Amino acid sequence: MGITVLERPAEASAGGDERVFVTLTVADQLCGVPVQAVRDVLGEQVITRIPLAPSEIAGSLNLRGRIVTAIDLRRRLGLPDAPAGTPRMSVVAEQGSELYALLVDQVSEVLSLPADTFERNPPTLPPEWAAHSVGIHRLEDRLMVVLDVVRVLALAPEG
Repeated sequence: MGITVLERPAEASAGGDERVFVTLTVADQLCGVPVQAVRDVLGEQVITRIPLAPSEIAGSLNLRGRIVTAIDLRRRLGLPDAPAGTPRMSVVAEQGSELYALLVDQVSEVLSLPADTFERNPPTLPPEWAAHSVGIHRLEDRLMVVLDVVRVLALAPEG
């Protein structure tokens, strides 16, 4: 069962003073994905394992007749797996003509933030996170890591 996130807000494409993010949680860390990169948000899905796929590829799922590659964001960021039986949500993004589902712990809300609260990655950000993010937003009570969807979806070459 999928929920289309929303129509693209005017401020997301106008390049104004605000940036709009879909917020999500991975291992208790708040993250943001630019809303224009998000195609759908899905609840718990049946995921079929793909033999011999890298460990960060959780498998594939069916979204309205299209095969979607599911990427476990915890593994992609070098975090421990979610506890067994924990329901996961998917943030669906499109790269090229392919759809990808980023498996996350929770999807929260669409958040509009002033562009001047954005900062580049701090030196204290772990390398696995820095490799997949463009920076952070300092919110009142916590940091939000801004994920770069292109980097997250770029699978490492096999070697």
